[in-house]
Amino acid sequence: MQKTVYRTCTLCEATCGLRFEVDGDRIVSVRPDNDDPISQGYACPKGMAIAKVHDDPDRLRRPLRRVGPDRFEPIAWDEALDLAATGLRGVLERHGRDAVAVYWGNPVVHNHGALLLRRAVNRVLRTRNVYGAGSQDTSPRFATSFHLYGSSLSFPVPDLDRTDFFLCIGANPVVSNGSVMTAPDVRGRLRALRRRGGKLVVVDPRRSETAEEADEYVPIRPGTDAALLLAMASLIVRARRGTELVPTKTAGLDAILRRLAALDLDAAARFTGVPFEQIVRLAREFAERTSSVAYSRVGVCNSRFGTLGTYATDLLNVVAGRLGAVGGAMFPTPALDVRRILQRTGDDGHRRWCTRVRGLPETLGELPSAALAEEIETPGPGQVRALLTFAGNPVLSAPHGTRVAEALGSLEFMVSVDLYVNETTRHADLILPPAWSLADEHVDFIFPLASVRNAVRCSPPVVAKVVDERHDWEILLSLVKRLGGGPTAIPAVDAVLRIAEHFGMRWSPRPMVAWLLRTGVWGRGLWPWRRGLSMRDLDAARHGVDLGPLEPGVAHGVLHRSGRVQLAPKPILDEWNAFNTALAQETAVSQLLLIGRREVRTNNSWMHNVPSLVSGAERCLLFVHPKDATARGIADGEKALLESRVHRGTVRVRVTDEVTPGVVSLPHGWGHATAAPWQRVAGQRPGVSLNDWTDEAEVEAVVGQSILNGVAVELEALERASDAGLAIG
Repeated sequence: MQKTVYRTCTLCEATCGLRFEVDGDRIVSVRPDNDDPISQGYACPKGMAIAKVHDDPDRLRRPLRRVGPDRFEPIAWDEALDLAATGLRGVLERHGRDAVAVYWGNPVVHNHGALLLRRAVNRVLRTRNVYGAGSQDTSPRFATSFHLYGSSLSFPVPDLDRTDFFLCIGANPVVSNGSVMTAPDVRGRLRALRRRGGKLVVVDPRRSETAEEADEYVPIRPGTDAALLLAMASLIVRARRGTELVPTKTAGLDAILRRLAALDLDAAARFTGVPFEQIVRLAREFAERTSSVAYSRVGVCNSRFGTLGTYATDLLNVVAGRLGAVGGAMFPTPALDVRRILQRTGDDGHRRWCTRVRGLPETLGELPSAALAEEIETPGPGQVRALLTFAGNPVLSAPHGTRVAEALGSLEFMVSVDLYVNETTRHADLILPPAWSLADEHVDFIFPLASVRNAVRCSPPVVAKVVDERHDWEILLSLVKRLGGGPTAIPAVDAVLRIAEHFGMRWSPRPMVAWLLRTGVWGRGLWPWRRGLSMRDLDAARHGVDLGPLEPGVAHGVLHRSGRVQLAPKPILDEWNAFNTALAQETAVSQLLLIGRREVRTNNSWMHNVPSLVSGAERCLLFVHPKDATARGIADGEKALLESRVHRGTVRVRVTDEVTPGVVSLPHGWGHATAAPWQRVAGQRPGVSLNDWTDEAEVEAVVGQSILNGVAVELEALERASDAGLAIG
C-alpha cells in the first residue's frame, strides 16, 4: 500500500523538509517538501540520497562481536547487550571512575531519543571523560554563548531574510546551508538579499562557493579573523565616540571600549593581510547600512584564536547596535527550549573540570577530542581503559588521527553504537547497529535554537523498524539499565519510572518531548493563558508548525540572572591579552598553512558509501595556488608530498587560484582505506584524511579546541622527495 510521509532531513543542520513516497517497506521516491515552513521546497543532494543509506547493503543490521584482528561475527541482541554491559562494568570495577570514556558523534544532535539519554549514559558510567565532535568545530561558539548570554545554546542567528548587509567570515553556508544558522537554500537567500539591494561580503582564505556569490571577496590569512573583527568594532566605536548607539543591556562595556580604543589598527591589518583602507571601508559600510549582521563559523572556530574570533563577531554586532535588531543577529524563540533544562540540571558550563594529562577544559560537558589519545596512553589514576562511541569516528575527525587509531587498539574494551564498520569502529569489541533514523519518530531539539525562522516539526517514521532492529535510544536505554541506571539520571524520578514499568508503562522519548513542549516558550509553562502546543498539534501539522520570523529584542536570548549581556568574561579577556602579545610579536610565516573545506555532497566522514554522493571527478584533492605550485615544481593532477609536524604522506594536487598564495586546502572526512573491507563504495575512493596532518599538541587556549585551520605544512614534488630518499606514508 503506497503512502506519502513528510519528514525533516537529519543529515545536516539545514533540516530540510522531505516528501517520501513509500510502498510497504520500500521507499519509492524522495522529493523536497514544498510546504515546509523553513526549506519551502529546497533540499540538497544529501537529502535526496537519504533513502540510499537505508538501503545500503553495507549498513549493519545485526550486532557484531570481534573474533580476531579485523574479524567480526554476528551475535544476538541480548547477548551483545549483556557482553557490552559486562565489559564496561568490569573496567569500572577494576579501575574506578573516569576509566570509561564516551565519544558522542555529530549525528547525536539529529536524534532526540539519544539526546534525552546522553546524560544518563554519562552518569551511569561515572565518567567525566566525555568527548565529542563539538570540540572539533563548535566549542568556541558554546563558550562564547555561555559567558555572554548565560547559555551555551543561546545563539545570535543572522536574520538572513531581512538583512541589508551580510558579513560572512570563515564560513561557507552555500555548501553547509548554515552552521549554527539553520537556513536551507542559502544560495537562494543570498541572491534574494542582493536583489533587494543588499550586499554580501565574504572573508575567507579560499574563494569558496559562498564567495562566488559575493559582491566582495576578502582574502585573509588563516587564523587572524579576530584581528579583522576587533579592528572593525574599534573603528565603529571610535567614529561614534560613545555608547549611545549600543541599545543592548550589557555589563562590562566600558572595559571593552577601552580595549577597542587601544587596539593597534595598523598591526591588525598587517596580521590579517587585509589592507587597512579596506578594513576602514568595511567598518563604515557595516555601521551605515540600514541593517547589517556579522556571521562566523567553523573556519574561525577551529583556528588559533577561535573563541576570541567568535566573541569578536558578537561584539561587532553589539557595538553596531545589531544584536536583537531586525536584519541583525537575533535570538530564535524555540518551541522546545532545552537551554533552560540544561541550566536547571547543571549540565551547562565551561571549565568545570579539565583533562588529566594536559588540563584542557570542559565545554558544555565535553572535553577536547585533541586529548583523547593521550588520556588512553598515559598511565595513572583516571587513565581511559574503555570507550563507548555513539555515531562517532574520531580516527578521521580528531587531530593526528593515526595516533588516535593506535590508542584505540590498546584499549581493554570498546563498544560502538554505529551503522557501519568504519575507521574507528573496526577497533571495537562490539558494534551495536541501530535502525536507520527513517524508522523512528524525530522531533528536533537543537536546530530550532539556530534557525532563521521559528518553527517546530515532528517527523513520523517513514518505514517500519524490522523486528530484529533496535532504535538508538533503545540500545542506550538497555545499556543504562544493565549498568544499574535509569533514563533521567535523577534517582527519585528513575525510581518512579521503575515502578511504572512494572505496570507496563515503559519510558520512551515521546512523553518527554510532550513535557518539553508544555514547558517551552510556546507552551503553558511561560504563557498560562494559552492552550500551548502539544504532540497532537505536531502530529496534525504534516509540514510542521510555522511560528513566524525571528522576534526583535535580546531578553529571550539572555539567561543570566541580571538579564544583561556579559561583555567582559575573564577567560575571553585573558585570551585577548594573549592575542595582543601575538599581534605585537607576529612575524612572517615561511611555511604553507593548511585549511579544511566542506563539500555539498559530504557530511563529515560517513556519507561516502553512497554511490551518488561520491560519483564524478575525484574530490579529495589538495588545492594549491599556482604560485606555490610553480615554486615547488608541482603540476596540476600530480601527487606531492605533504608534511606537518605529525605526519607525512602523499596527496593529489589541484592547482587553482581558489586558494590564496601561502594556503593549501584539503576536504575533511576522507581516508577510508582501513574501512574498505566493510564499506565497498567508500573503499574504492578512499582519499586521505585531513586530520592525519593536524596536530593534537596545537589547541586553542580558551576551550582546548583543535586547531584544524592554519596548520603549518611543507609541500614538495613527489619525485624530488623520492630522490632525497624520504619515506612516504
